[in-house]
Amino acid sequence: MNTAEQLCCSLLSKCKTLRTVKQIHGLACKTGLATDPLVFDKAPPPLRGHNFRRLEYARRLFLHFPNPDAFMYNTLLRGLAESDTPHNALVLFAEMRRKSTYPLDSFSFAFVLKVAANCRSLRDGMQLPCQALTHGLHTHLFVGTTLISVHAECGRINFARKVFEEMSEPNVVAWNAMLTACFRCGDVEGVEEVFDRMPLRDLTLWNIVLAGYMKADELELVKKAFLRMPVKDDVSWCTMIVGFAQNGCFDEAFGFFRELQRKGIRPNEASLTAVLSACAQAGAVEFGKTVHGLVEKAGFLSMISVNNSLLDT
Repeated sequence: MNTAEQLCCSLLSKCKTLRTVKQIHGLACKTGLATDPLVFDKAPPPLRGHNFRRLEYARRLFLHFPNPDAFMYNTLLRGLAESDTPHNALVLFAEMRRKSTYPLDSFSFAFVLKVAANCRSLRDGMQLPCQALTHGLHTHLFVGTTLISVHAECGRINFARKVFEEMSEPNVVAWNAMLTACFRCGDVEGVEEVFDRMPLRDLTLWNIVLAGYMKADELELVKKAFLRMPVKDDVSWCTMIVGFAQNGCFDEAFGFFRELQRKGIRPNEASLTAVLSACAQAGAVEFGKTVHGLVEKAGFLSMISVNNSLLDT
């Protein structure tokens, strides 16, 4: 790297605004470095943001390069994928595919796969996994995890499971993606099977399972999972109280709330709101008065949602 390159790279690494980037770009043009990949690769945060003006400027810079490398493509791909117009990432990827000299890598696929999943594009969601398979990238951890999400969004749980099973050493993110895929596709048996196989099950994961079962209206499985939990926090209790109350199972909701009190755990706003609403719907006046007293003691009267529920009771 010569002195001019070092200067441009050093200045770019310190940039904080798009205006400053443009000034340094002007310097690069004057010194013949406008198409130097080393300079572009040092693109600062102002060019990697999600703002339309920043992305448009980055795109125009990109077009000045006769032979963009993988890093340049992936930098622009990521920006487009995380922007308000993510479908443009798919357009860029299609252009990359047409240029056979471009070396497709795992990051390229991961970015566009996320776009396909988030946009629920069935056509791209079917074509991209096939392309990843062709290039031998489906077993890559980063790509494989994203593929699981894409298949789940398209309702193809069997394909998601196949990708997962072909991973040599799935990490916690991959396990969570497979668990989420089962919930999204309504594969309740699959949830149990995946969860039981997981090498590490922390409190966050247990809470995800509770919320997933509750969303699927699998109330018996929710209770079963709750009883199996080695440790419970306020989120766990809140899920049970709110979930059963919303399903009209008021006695169960009251039971979980009483147990929460017996264990000395401070209820959060959502739990109090749910149990007060349940009292109003079930006509449980006396229990409502008890909860009212607890609300006053805990200092929750200033919370709008709790106050509204108190008015209902």
